Amino acid sequence: MKAVDRRKAIANRLLSVREAVSGSDLAREFGVSRQIIVQDVSVLKGMGYEILSTHSGYVIQESPMKERVVKVFHTTAQTEDELNTVVELGGTVVDVFVWHKVYGRMSAPLNIFSRLQVERFIEGVRSGKSSELMNITGGYHYHTIRADSEDALDAIFSALEKKGYIAPGI
Repeated sequence: MKAVDRRKAIANRLLSVREAVSGSDLAREFGVSRQIIVQDVSVLKGMGYEILSTHSGYVIQESPMKERVVKVFHTTAQTEDELNTVVELGGTVVDVFVWHKVYGRMSAPLNIFSRLQVERFIEGVRSGKSSELMNITGGYHYHTIRADSEDALDAIFSALEKKGYIAPGI
């Protein structure tokens, strides 16, 4: 994994949890030394991420990233294209969630920000390990999308809209 991708993954990991994450855990997760994690966190701080170093690990206070929730609708066959559209425009698909009429909100973290991660996700679905959450709501679902700027989010939304993936009424 390239340093840029690893830093993005570290930021996404810290943004997706409420508790501190130790440098040792991050080093194991990304297959690098703790020294590299310290350097990566330093670079992320320089990029505007407010990351605190605590006795139990790293905690992110605020991110310079922007987020938007989009309601989408598509077939299972279109999932790969939908996800690749987001990541190719610099976005991260933070999660997926649906509103079930009985169970309420059901969600799953994704943190997909590269074509490789899209490929792995699709492989997991196609292998029969599991089916997509959207299947319980007839293809309608939501994603939280994260990107560097509102302009990037606008470009992602526009591309999804052009492809017909934005659910009607949004």
